[in-house]
Amino acid sequence: MSSDKNAKIKEVLERGVENIYPSKSALEKVLKSGKKLIIYHGIDPTGPTLHLGHLVQLLKLKQFQDLGHKIIILIGDFTATIGDPSDQDSARKILSRKQVLQNAKDYKSQISKILDSQKTTFEYNSKWLDKLKFEAIIKLSAQFTAQQTLARSMFKKRMAEGKDLYVNEFLYPVFQAYDSVVLDVDLEIGGNDQMFNMLAGRSLMKKMKKKEKYVLTTRLLEDPTGKKMGKTTNNMVALNDDPKGIYAKVMSWPDSMIVPGFETATNVSLAEVFQIKKDLQASKNPKKLKMLLAYNIVKLYHGTPAAIAAEEHFKQVFEEKLNPDEMPVFKTKARNIVDVLLATKLATSKSDARRLIAQGAVRVDTRIIKDEHYDIGAADRDGIVIQKGKRHFAKVVR
Repeated sequence: MSSDKNAKIKEVLERGVENIYPSKSALEKVLKSGKKLIIYHGIDPTGPTLHLGHLVQLLKLKQFQDLGHKIIILIGDFTATIGDPSDQDSARKILSRKQVLQNAKDYKSQISKILDSQKTTFEYNSKWLDKLKFEAIIKLSAQFTAQQTLARSMFKKRMAEGKDLYVNEFLYPVFQAYDSVVLDVDLEIGGNDQMFNMLAGRSLMKKMKKKEKYVLTTRLLEDPTGKKMGKTTNNMVALNDDPKGIYAKVMSWPDSMIVPGFETATNVSLAEVFQIKKDLQASKNPKKLKMLLAYNIVKLYHGTPAAIAAEEHFKQVFEEKLNPDEMPVFKTKARNIVDVLLATKLATSKSDARRLIAQGAVRVDTRIIKDEHYDIGAADRDGIVIQKGKRHFAKVVR
């Protein structure tokens, strides 16, 4: 085996990884044997967009995909109607199938920005879970004990606080375990908060198929209080957010999230991540490193031009203390840049507007405009920022 292949296997087993079951060495042996694995990751569509927490898993799946393994994304359109109790202080809100499918309608396109869609299989677990009869559910449930479920830390916490536990929450890991059996997978990947559910699948595979199923849990992207970044904790950075918004949200993170962010949510080399860690320990400017992190996250999902524009926008708006919320807002149908400069009162006349454009003093969403016939296009939900010089801004909305 080539040294390059060995290095890739080492990285896939170490970068951002919390635990591997039954062991790292066991999975490493299989990977080095050349066997192509069937690997799956499940996502319950509890909201319409994926977020940075999902990006951690997608990047790990991408590493395996690049090594030639088969990747399955399982959309939990059945399990999402039950509600995963993992890491929950109270029962999840029950969603209808219609809500779940509506949430999931854009998942494939969001995921395909990271994974090769031609090499990725998408499945929906309603395909088999809808067909389970009550007798089959009883038999599946009999493979697990109540003690196993009640031992979960969040259930212990809820009982200690006098909060309710619901029977459907006990069934959730049973159904997720059955997903592994139906898909006949070799490996399941998920966040460390999914460990119980994934190990339930490992146990069921042994009982029903006499087969070893490996489990790899990734580190969670957490804020300083220990809360994972996501919908439930209201600190979500959605992947389909405006690139400027993603950049600004990452810049609001505490310095303690810089190294974990680079390791789990970017494809920056581990050598560079190690150097960044050393720079932070040496009291190098954390703001510059955080800007590099924000840039790389935006670049990974939205591309280099969007990352450059987001960084320029941040520098101008935040570093120069120019708050977009304090900009004058103009509602106009004008699209030609000369007309827009007049409508926003950034120019006193058309000749003044043309002079400003010729001097390179006009920007549209951080881009310098030197064409007096430039069409600013239709404003998005955040509006279009028009800038004159360094200190004069206006926002155009439709």
